[in-house]
Parts: sequence; structure tokens; C-alpha cells
Amino acid sequence: MTLRVFGCLLQTRPHFARERRVSSARASNATETLVGDPSLKQKNPFPGYKFDSRPSLFSGFQSRGLQANPLAQVLDALGESVPCVSYDSWMVYLPECEFLSRIGPTEFLKDLEKYASPEAAREWKKLLIYMFAEWYKPGCSLEYPLNGSGGVVDALVRGMRKFGGRLALGNHVDKIVVENGRATGVKLRSGQFVRAKKAVVSNASMWDTLNMLPTEAIPRSNAEGIRKTPQCDSFMHLHLGFDAQDIPEDLGIHHVVVNDWSRGMDADQNVVLISVPSVMSKDLAPPGNYVLHAYTPGTEPFGLWEGLDRRSPEYKRLKEERDEVMCNVVKRALGPGFSRDRCEVRLVGTPLTHQRFLRRNHGTYGPAIQAGQATFPGHATPIPQLFCCEDSMFPGIGVPTVAASGAITANSLVSVPEHMQLLDAVGI
Repeated sequence: MTLRVFGCLLQTRPHFARERRVSSARASNATETLVGDPSLKQKNPFPGYKFDSRPSLFSGFQSRGLQANPLAQVLDALGESVPCVSYDSWMVYLPECEFLSRIGPTEFLKDLEKYASPEAAREWKKLLIYMFAEWYKPGCSLEYPLNGSGGVVDALVRGMRKFGGRLALGNHVDKIVVENGRATGVKLRSGQFVRAKKAVVSNASMWDTLNMLPTEAIPRSNAEGIRKTPQCDSFMHLHLGFDAQDIPEDLGIHHVVVNDWSRGMDADQNVVLISVPSVMSKDLAPPGNYVLHAYTPGTEPFGLWEGLDRRSPEYKRLKEERDEVMCNVVKRALGPGFSRDRCEVRLVGTPLTHQRFLRRNHGTYGPAIQAGQATFPGHATPIPQLFCCEDSMFPGIGVPTVAASGAITANSLVSVPEHMQLLDAVGI
């Protein structure tokens, strides 16, 4: 969750594992300050292990121009880059089979013809041309940032500092201050008021931004619209640090598991994704060990957890119960050489973890806005000088789209010549 103030860029989202998201673009010479929660300062309690707290499937860091990954465009504008290692495949585990799926212009179609039908391949070919160019055009590759997903954050922070920004962690944003109908700054939990020179830009979700505003500051119809916006479910996370002995030497970084076709892809605990990034970036784990992140992708109901005390026996029991499906999937992906007893680190995250550490309303993945039925809102708000750039806004959920959201908002706050200059600089 980020609140950006021109004069101040305020990081209000507490740290969960290592990843922090910052949306940035070259917008002006105004000083910005990134202010963060005190938990960001905590030392790693598991020396030698670095965990990603988010899906770590990246592509397009090297792309440029109109069809480039928006995150790559932002990094290009900042004059920054993220060192990556490239690869081209992931393992797929289905109820009826398992296979290695490769990206590229022909490989996915071969998989469809083999495991579905020639007609399915023909239907998907039309979609691949339009939607998945970075995965299926000739010469494409997937990428993983060396040193983990935190490398993306580090590059964005370097870029922010390069253009006069400041990073000031340890300041929890409590309220957005509205005076005479305009957003004028933010009030920190410490009681300090930080005044905005130009605008307040919130990277909190639409629901959390609403909760930081005075009730009378936003029209009732807008507030009701936000409250009625449907939410995606949350996540279960499993982070493991373990001895890699007896694990296959050719283990891939990514694994996708579908347990039961009849339940549907969005059924809770039916699809599990696994990432073992230390097979690509060895410094993420001590020598001879691996780190692993397994998660259910936005399908864990918050209602199962709502009202539980995180320190209670009931909470611990439910964690063990809901964690079991991920443990079974990990065993399937890593083979008989894996044993839970050999794990040095085992961390289970729940929707309450998301709610607490990411300050996400109900721990949600984001708005459940259906294509063709509604659209993601724009970045301006009914309150002058208050903007939003996050996954509740256009173009939606995900790191590249949030980067685009930040760039759109930044360009809304500068002159047209500055906007055009930036577009020319990144080849758009």
C-alpha cells in the first residue's frame, strides 16, 4: 500500500516477506518521499533465506516500445534495469497427466493438440497472437530477477532517489487529510502531518483508501460504489527452506498443479502454484538448500478466517488444515526425496496475514471486475488533489499493470510537454 505525495511518497503497506511494490515514473523535479511501516526495518529472522511474497513469474523486462511490459517502460524511463536469468518452461501437473510446458510460437500449441484437441489449438492460436506476445513470439523467454523479486523494488527505489526522491521508512500513514474539499497531505500514526506540495496519490486499495478518508469528504454514491465493488478472494501461502539433497538436479523453477477439473479453476484449494527460485538464483538460500513458495492464487475465502484470533489454537489448527493441500502438492512436484522433516524454515500465510501485513481489506487479491461487465476506474477521484494508482484502478491487478497505473497518474500531474518528452524517451 503506497501513498504518494508530491512532495511525499508514503509507503503505508507493512512488509510481508521481502517484496515491496512501488509504482514510479519520471514525472517532475518535485521531491518525493517514500515513507514506510516500521516492520520494513526488521532483520531477516532466517539468515541465508530470502523469500518472495508474491508470484514470481516475470517476462518482458527487456521489452521496449508500444507493446512493452509497462514495468519495463517505467524502468527504462528511470534509467534502471533488473539483472535477470532467462528460462523457457514450467511443469504442469493435471489430474490425468503431467508435462513440461515451454513458451514460444509453437510449443504451447503442441501441448494443446496433444492434451486437448486440434480444435482447441486453433481457438487458442487467435488469442495467443493478441494477448500473449511476450510468451509466444519467436525468441521470447521468461525471466527471474537475480536476488529475487526484491531486485525489482531495489531498481525502482534507485530510480526514485535518482530524481530527488527520499525513502523514509518507519512512518505509518493513518489518515488522508482533506481541507476545504481538497487533499492536502497525510497524518501519520505518530501524529505528524505531512503536507503535499501538489497531490496525494494513494497506492492503497480502493477500500483501504476509503477507510483513510473523512466520511464527509467523498460523495455517498462514490463511497457506496466502492463498498459494493466485488472482491477477489485471498491467498494461502507456504514458504519452505529445506535441504536440497535428494531433490532432482533438473528441478524447474515453476510448477502448476490442478487437482480436479470438475471443481473449476477458481475453486478454493483446487489450483496450487509452486515457485523454487533458488534453482535460478543460488543466493536466495544457504549452500545446498532451496527456498520454495507455494500458494493458492486468489482462491482462499476470507470468511473462513474472519474473526479468528491469530494467537489462538483455533487459528493454528485451521492453518495446519488448509496448509495440507499445498504440502501434498509440493511432495508431488519435488518427488520422493522431499520430506517435511528436512525443512529448516516453514511459514504459512493466510488471508489474515494478507490483511495484517499488506493492509489489504479482507486480505483480497483485488477487485473482481469482470471483463465486459464493468471497467476498472480511472485515477482521479471526486476529491481534488487526490489520485489513486494501484490494482483497484485501471489497468488492474499485477505488478506490470500497477506500474502502468503509476505512470498514468504521474503523467497526469505534469505538463503536456513533459508527458510527451517521457513518451519519446521510452519509445512510445
